[in-house]
Amino acid sequence: MSDLIAPGEVWLVGAGPGDPDLLTRKAERLIRAASVIFHDALIGPGVLDLVPRSVRLVPVGKRSGLHSVGQSEIDALLVAAALAGERVVRLKGGDPSIFGRAMEEVDALAKAGVRVRICPGVTAASAAAAAAGVSLTLRGSARSVRFVTMQSRDGSMDHVDWASLADPATTLALYMGRAAAPEIRRRLIEHGLAADTPVLIASDVSLPTESLARTRLDLLPVAVDATAGSGPALILIGAAARVRPAAVLEAAMSAG
Repeated sequence: MSDLIAPGEVWLVGAGPGDPDLLTRKAERLIRAASVIFHDALIGPGVLDLVPRSVRLVPVGKRSGLHSVGQSEIDALLVAAALAGERVVRLKGGDPSIFGRAMEEVDALAKAGVRVRICPGVTAASAAAAAAGVSLTLRGSARSVRFVTMQSRDGSMDHVDWASLADPATTLALYMGRAAAPEIRRRLIEHGLAADTPVLIASDVSLPTESLARTRLDLLPVAVDATAGSGPALILIGAAARVRPAAVLEAAMSAG
């Protein structure tokens, strides 16, 4: 199985939202083939349980307000391991290509002459929609999906184009949105999105501690405060997030 990763090669692997059953088959094979794995803080414990004891695990997690390892240091660790001939997996929560800073690591490795490849994973928005029995798109009502991170280097929301986001025909998937909930509500309503627009707040998606809260846009801050946990929250906003009893029943029957 080690032939899947050549010595001196790096794979950026999506670990999905946390449930090991949501890993792709290729991701699991890569995890078992590595000699060293550099992993995020939010990787599900069940995923790490799949790592063979012979594989060296290196935590390089970054949490909001608790950045233990800087990005430049992570880049340097990956390059050093690859140049030492290790079979390297960089294990990232969700999908590496969605707010995973994948290209920063790809560029650093390529500059050092290291071959790097990407294995996609299930992103939190998809997993949250599935858990709630809703769809990210809805024929006639939600024709597009926007993935937006509420985090920025300076902590401001200046990077967000609120006017374009306040589109009733779009499903918004807002990552890391817990602290920004009051501003999300204010800005979207100011730009014309209806106060009663459906909202789904999800945290710990796919884990035993999963929390799903349904509300409306004008009640978003209150609902976020009442949501269990203090970890990152994903917020889905739009007509597609509306509760549909038949769909929820179908999802529950499938889960059982």
